[in-house]
Amino acid sequence: MKKLVAAALLFSTFCFGQQNQEIEKPIRNLFLGMKNADPELMKTAFADNAILQSIAKDGTVKNENVQEFIASVSKFSKDDLDEKIIIDAIHTDGGLASVFTPYSFYFKGKFSHCGANSFQLVKQQNDWKIQYIIDTRRKDGCKEIK
Repeated sequence: MKKLVAAALLFSTFCFGQQNQEIEKPIRNLFLGMKNADPELMKTAFADNAILQSIAKDGTVKNENVQEFIASVSKFSKDDLDEKIIIDAIHTDGGLASVFTPYSFYFKGKFSHCGANSFQLVKQQNDWKIQYIIDTRRKDGCKEIK
């Protein structure tokens, strides 16, 4: 009986880890696409009607068009933009996932700013896609992620 329980726990841990990798994939592809100035890879990360927002220092929420964001990032050279993240938390329920990622942003190899991203992902046709991102940006009180 103990072996059966241990096997079930191991299997569930493996499945949960596998699911987390699938959820993380579009997030990792977004940042890899930014680093490589690859608009096609960035596009694969997003759901069709995705929303991108940032919170300004004064608390104002600013909207950004996802397609315009991808186009602007694509104008940079490879390795100009590098956002390093830590996956802090993943929560799921069915086809919905919420992911929180503190980050450090580097421009041409030099630290620029830090903050946190909050992602909402949806599962569509067996693939996870980013539906919503909201982030903070600051230069003070940063712990650099290397």
